[in-house]
Amino acid sequence: MTTVGTERGTRRRRVTGAAGILLAAVLTAGTAAGCTTSDGSRDDARGSPSESPTGPGERNGPPLLAVKIDNAPAARPHTGLDAADVVYAEQVEGGTSRLIALYATELPESVGPVRSARESDLELLRQFDRPLLAFSGAQSKLMPLIERAPLEAVTPGSEPGAYTRGAGRPAPHNLYLRPQRLMDAPPGEAALTTGFRFGGPPADGEPENELTVRYPAARFTFTWSGDRDRWLVSMDGAPALTTDGDRLAPATVVVQYVTVRPSDFRDFLGNNTPYTETVGSGKATVLRDGRAYEANWDRPADEDGTSFTTGSGERLNFARGQVWVVYAKAP
Repeated sequence: MTTVGTERGTRRRRVTGAAGILLAAVLTAGTAAGCTTSDGSRDDARGSPSESPTGPGERNGPPLLAVKIDNAPAARPHTGLDAADVVYAEQVEGGTSRLIALYATELPESVGPVRSARESDLELLRQFDRPLLAFSGAQSKLMPLIERAPLEAVTPGSEPGAYTRGAGRPAPHNLYLRPQRLMDAPPGEAALTTGFRFGGPPADGEPENELTVRYPAARFTFTWSGDRDRWLVSMDGAPALTTDGDRLAPATVVVQYVTVRPSDFRDFLGNNTPYTETVGSGKATVLRDGRAYEANWDRPADEDGTSFTTGSGERLNFARGQVWVVYAKAP
C-alpha cells in the first residue's frame, strides 16, 4: 500500500435537434470501439492510441459540461458521479476536498450535490472550449473573474429550471443539477480536450494494490479490484458509493503533484482558499491495470491539455474508462 501525504455571464448554449444528437451518436460510437466497457472488460490495446485534444483553432463542437461537486461527508453518497468521463479532486478550505466532474459522453438524469466554484477552477477549465460550468454560487469578489472567464456559468439564479433540491438532506448538501435541462445530448468525446491519451500500458510499472492520498482533513484511497479491472474508491476510510448503490471505480487514477498555494480568497470562517496550479510541469503517479507508473506531467499554457510521459519520454497511455485526477501538493 502506498500513502501520499499532502500538507502537508454569458448565456449557455444548448445542444439541440437532430444535428446535436447525430454528432453525439457518431462520437460516442467512435469512443465505444475497443474501449473498456461498463462491465469492466479490459482495453485490449489493439487499436491505435487516441488522443483527446484538438488544436486551439479546431474546437467548434458542443460544449463540455463541468459540475462542481460537494464532497463533505454530509454530501455522500453522490448522484451521477459514476457517469462522468473525468473527475478532478482538489483541496479546499480547512484541508477538505471538492470534486469537479466532466460530462462529455453521457448525461445522467441528476448530478450532485452541487456546490460553489473556486478560483482554481477557472484555470483548470481554460483547456476546454467555453464549457458549461454548473455551480451553486461563489464569493461576490470571485464572480467578476468567473464572468470574464471563457466559460458559460450555470447557476440556480441563471437557470433555475435546471436545479432541484433533494429531500432527506439539509442545505447546502441537497442541490442537484438536471443536465438534460441544459442540453439535449452529450457533446461527445471530442469535447474532452484534456491531453489524455488512451491505449496499451507501458512495459514497466510496479504492481500496486492500494494507494492513499491525504489532505489535511480528507483522504482518498484507491484499491485495485482484479475482478472488475478497476480501482475502487474510498473517501475518508469509507467506500465511495453512488445513490444507486454502485461503487465508484475508475479505470485510471492520476495523482498529480502540483503547487498548492494561498489565494486572495477566504471562507466565512476566515480560512484561506488554496489555489491549485494546474499549468506548469511536475511529477505524477498513474495507476492502471493493477500497476503504478511514475510519470512526468506537462501543461505549457492554460489553453493546453496535460500530457503525461514516462521517465524515458514515452507518452503514457490511460486505460479506457473513467479517469480520476487527484491534485496533491508537491513535496
